[in-house]
Amino acid sequence: MLVRIVKLSFFEKHIDEFLDNFELNKLKIRHFEGCQFLELYRDKNNTNVFFTYSYWNSEVDLNNYRNSDLFKGIWSKTKVLFNAKPEAWSVNKLESLN
Repeated sequence: MLVRIVKLSFFEKHIDEFLDNFELNKLKIRHFEGCQFLELYRDKNNTNVFFTYSYWNSEVDLNNYRNSDLFKGIWSKTKVLFNAKPEAWSVNKLESLN
């Protein structure tokens, strides 16, 4: 399993627009082939910073999503809202405790 972590930082005036777009698309992302899990987090102290965590069956599945019309549409609306360059990490989950 591949875990994708993305850090997104927005201008304060664009946060509602980002959240609205995420709300419209979250189920489409979550149900994209190969996606097992999706969460959105907001930094407690720097409230213009968000993180998405998604679990993918494979890097191929993640890349299929990143090359899809769905991603391109979401990204075109999101990238103009940033106040800093987004950061992303692909990591392998080694252990999970409940």
